[in-house]
Amino acid sequence: MKPLEGSTISILGLGASGAAAARLALIKGGEVYVSDSQVEPSAAAGADELRSMGARVELGRHDLERVAAATAVVVSPGIPPDAPVLQALEAAGGGWVSEPEFAFRFLDGPLIAVTGTNGKTTTASMTAHLLQESGFEVGLGGNIGAEFGPPASGLALLDPVPDWFVVEVSSFQLADTVDFQPSIGVVTSLAPDHLDRYPSVEAYYGDKGRLFKNADSESRWVLNGDSPAVEALAGDAPGERFRFTTHEIEASQLPLETHAFVRGGELFLRLPETDAEPLISARELPTLGRHNVGNALAASLTARLAGSARLSLTEGMKSFQPLPHRLEPVGEAGGLRWVNDSKATNVAATVGALNSLEGPLVLLLGGKDKGEELSPLRRALHAGVRGVVVFGEARYRMAAALGESTELTVADGSFEYAVDAARALAKEGDLLLLSPACSSFDMFPNYQARGDRFSALARGES
Repeated sequence: MKPLEGSTISILGLGASGAAAARLALIKGGEVYVSDSQVEPSAAAGADELRSMGARVELGRHDLERVAAATAVVVSPGIPPDAPVLQALEAAGGGWVSEPEFAFRFLDGPLIAVTGTNGKTTTASMTAHLLQESGFEVGLGGNIGAEFGPPASGLALLDPVPDWFVVEVSSFQLADTVDFQPSIGVVTSLAPDHLDRYPSVEAYYGDKGRLFKNADSESRWVLNGDSPAVEALAGDAPGERFRFTTHEIEASQLPLETHAFVRGGELFLRLPETDAEPLISARELPTLGRHNVGNALAASLTARLAGSARLSLTEGMKSFQPLPHRLEPVGEAGGLRWVNDSKATNVAATVGALNSLEGPLVLLLGGKDKGEELSPLRRALHAGVRGVVVFGEARYRMAAALGESTELTVADGSFEYAVDAARALAKEGDLLLLSPACSSFDMFPNYQARGDRFSALARGES
């Protein structure tokens, strides 16, 4: 008997995760109803596929009676908790789970779950790469993006079952977890974000903290030892803790609770009851920026805990390819070096980029305002920042926050106009950095499209 025979599963949202959950539910024998309030060509195409597999699909509306009667309701991360359908479902006494929670019930293997405000995609991808370099079969996916892996429900259908599942999880996905329990949980960083959806920073952190909800004595946690907020997030959750830091630490000063660190410009690991193991010089890492040193430490520590050998970690870090839109060098044009950091969609990510790059550089900053406090950006404008161009919906608030701390241009026109303005500020040899600190939804459908357009301009394409 299939595990969902006799069950009715309602899927809310027909994006990538919703469609993946529907396919999983159908293959596991469930009766599936999928609904989406939107009617778009992409949704229509997904609807046709699911109908051919036996699902009932409705676009443009949610049938609350049918949803409320389901054995389980799975909600896509794009649907906020105050959405009318969820408010109505709650009022009717119903509940729901996230897509990774639903998928977790069918993952037949150990799970590494990676979350954090910034760095989680690079850390998850590098962890998977390092494990593969050690000979493990790995299923990589979750919130990581279609170009890197499927949603978690897609991983649940892998055959044969991999040795390790590595899943990136967002706060939106963790919010609706019940039994989700990783063997190894990783928190890369923590800073305010998504305040256009959450009523407070505390609410955002609260959802991240659900990673620890089902912790037990067998749990292992890889934590950013440079972040008191990450330490507070873990609270008194049971399990063994392993911390990484990007600070230089001498042998005589190494705290017992620190397990991945930098000494003399080289990355080291030290597991309990073992000597420190040198891995790689920070200069040899293929990824730019100090924050990527932290990501490499987190990934190597996680892979080591999962069974990777030290030498394979070194080779794996050397062969890892930098991910697009994350401090990605995309070309040299007009005597300038162009770096695409479009994935920097919050203030902390842009501050991290600025702290990692000495300059001289001109910064492109702006997009859809997410309501974050902007003063950290002003403090991060070091002497190497020659000037800043602010653009998009957030440009006036950005300009007010930066004040007279730098040479500033407010670009009231298109994205292309903003890039031209940045080129005008720059001098030969400068770095032209797109690190917006905002989402892209005022001008582009996603951060990838924004980064792709910047990269095209770097290549001289019109």
